[in-house]
Amino acid sequence: MKWENWLSIDWQQVLGISLSAIGFYVGLMLFTRLMGLRSFSKLSSHDFAMTVGIGSILASTVLSDKPSLFQGLFAVAVLFLIQGVISVIRRKIKPLKALIDNQAIILMAHGEYLEDNLKEANLSTSDVQEVLRKNGIKAKTEVFAVIMETTGDMSVIKNNDVEPDWSLFDDIRDSELLLGASKNVNSQV
Repeated sequence: MKWENWLSIDWQQVLGISLSAIGFYVGLMLFTRLMGLRSFSKLSSHDFAMTVGIGSILASTVLSDKPSLFQGLFAVAVLFLIQGVISVIRRKIKPLKALIDNQAIILMAHGEYLEDNLKEANLSTSDVQEVLRKNGIKAKTEVFAVIMETTGDMSVIKNNDVEPDWSLFDDIRDSELLLGASKNVNSQV
């Protein structure tokens, strides 16, 4: 390959890339308005896959003449349609929701690591410690729970004097571990 080809761009390519980028942007805004704000959320693994898929289609459509702009927009429209159907299925058919979604998992409860859950999530205690430090935790006793959410993010919930609203934890695997330990702590006081 010649260096001149690698560093060059002509006005036709600039025009093509510009028109494709503008067209794709307008199309994405239209699809997002039609499907709602959830379109680019990261609430679940399939939302994340959708975002990655759209990015891939965007790159190949804008930087190449194949696929064409309309082919790229059609592919994105299909992804939005699939996401819409999956969202309806998740809301309306509860047994299928469990098949589609990951379930949040408790990694640490009341300052104690849950080794089996860490192993299942393919994490080490040092992974959790990093998240604790980023959240300003100085001692494990400050931690009510560390939860790996369905997106892979970790939530750190600090101990405080407020009685937990247990309904916030009912969709988390092993949530009874929080309840049991909390009752033991309260009964000792």
